[in-house]
Amino acid sequence: MTDRYEDKPFLRFVDAYVLKAIGHLDAATETYCKAMVPQLQQSFGVTSGSWEQIVEKQMKFGPELAGQIEKIWADGKKRFEEGNGQPADPVQFAMTFVDRNFGRS
Repeated sequence: MTDRYEDKPFLRFVDAYVLKAIGHLDAATETYCKAMVPQLQQSFGVTSGSWEQIVEKQMKFGPELAGQIEKIWADGKKRFEEGNGQPADPVQFAMTFVDRNFGRS
């Protein structure tokens, strides 16, 4: 299996954005994303903003997107669990959501 983020390092931040929107971003990834803000700012030529704001700007996400993602997760999670008898995996959801909606940027 290849590394999802090989040759696509920004994809890690898009996945993290989705995980944060659904309330499942782990502390280690959150810490990593925060630590990378200076590099993101330099890479994208911005002088301020959180990693989330940089993702929103680069991906052209509207202010309502995080709430929409959370609703899709909540609705889909319930259907998945009812249909499969097991908990939905938030990381798998995030990766699938990103791949389907934004391509593997």
